[in-house]
Amino acid sequence: MTLFEILNFNRELLERLTRMGFKPDDYKYIDLYKEYEQMRRQGDKVTYCVAVLSIRHGVCEDSKRSVRSMQYKCRPFFVFMGKTEEFCCPEIQTHILHDKMIMKKEKTYSRAPLPFVGQKRMFVSEFKKILKHFDDKTIFVDLFGGSGLLSHITKRERPDAVVIYNDHDNYRERLENIDRTNTLLRDLRKIVGIYPRHQKITGKMREAFLERIRLEETTGFVDYLTLSTSLLFSGKYAQNMEELEGLYFYNKIRQSDYRCDGYLDGLEVVCYDYKELADTYGVFPGVVFLVDPPYMGTDISTYKMDWKLADYLDVLLVLKGHPFVYFTSGKSPILDFCRWMEEHPGIGNPFKGAGRSTLTARMNYNSSYTDIMLYKDLPRAA
Repeated sequence: MTLFEILNFNRELLERLTRMGFKPDDYKYIDLYKEYEQMRRQGDKVTYCVAVLSIRHGVCEDSKRSVRSMQYKCRPFFVFMGKTEEFCCPEIQTHILHDKMIMKKEKTYSRAPLPFVGQKRMFVSEFKKILKHFDDKTIFVDLFGGSGLLSHITKRERPDAVVIYNDHDNYRERLENIDRTNTLLRDLRKIVGIYPRHQKITGKMREAFLERIRLEETTGFVDYLTLSTSLLFSGKYAQNMEELEGLYFYNKIRQSDYRCDGYLDGLEVVCYDYKELADTYGVFPGVVFLVDPPYMGTDISTYKMDWKLADYLDVLLVLKGHPFVYFTSGKSPILDFCRWMEEHPGIGNPFKGAGRSTLTARMNYNSSYTDIMLYKDLPRAA
């Protein structure tokens, strides 16, 4: 039978398959999809299924289709071989961005494309060395993804591995709007003209700046963190228009466009609470946790969280029994605390059962603090 005869005989079937998005090489993914269905029936989460099957079948490197991009929010769906399956994952967004590129030929960023407080650019060279210690591991989970720099470096150094980037701070949204940010900064450069660099911006020029930024607000997105690095004194950040209006401006405007080409390529980008993500992947072998939480004792106002001591200590539970790379600061007392607890393992909680009294003290009309008194009496001998 000739090729023409085969096509003609199956014409109706081929027409229906074409309307469903079928491509001739889709037959190669039949076994993959059977495994996917089996894993889902066993209760495995979608992100884990895709990560494991991508490695097992090598679709990240040798497939033009690869694992298709998946986006789910509120009413999610996954299309494969013309089949639609709904997931019950409201308010979670996942993008599987596998690609067929040869990673070694791709640009490796040594810093995040857009400003981010706490990115690990100073650790890049050392981090690359540490990754070689995990050459037998297959999945790296960046629990506190931040700017995504650790995930990006990991994927470039280990293109064979699955890298999960937990974008809890929605850095991806800033990258997706990078062209709008560049346009805004170009307009601000036109307004500032030949005004001296690093000089304070006041008067009509400041008002022109604010007017242009207000106009940008009407479009639905302004990257205030990036804007802050071009207008505010070092270390100061505004997160909305109200905060920006209350600060002094300086001519620190970036002179060139930001670029983020290929920065997230090859990463699985998710948005979970870090505990949920750790629970999902912690039960599987070959997992390394990349742990870069907010540092105790440092400013965390730019993060989307408000942590207390217990929150910092909860992170340590993730480390037990798993390979990890953990980051902290010399300003943070967390290592001293852990060392002290190791030296005094039997102390427990000395405040358990103690009475408590609090007193609020005011420093001025908008600033106060709370003092706490704890008391406990020992039982008297009979």
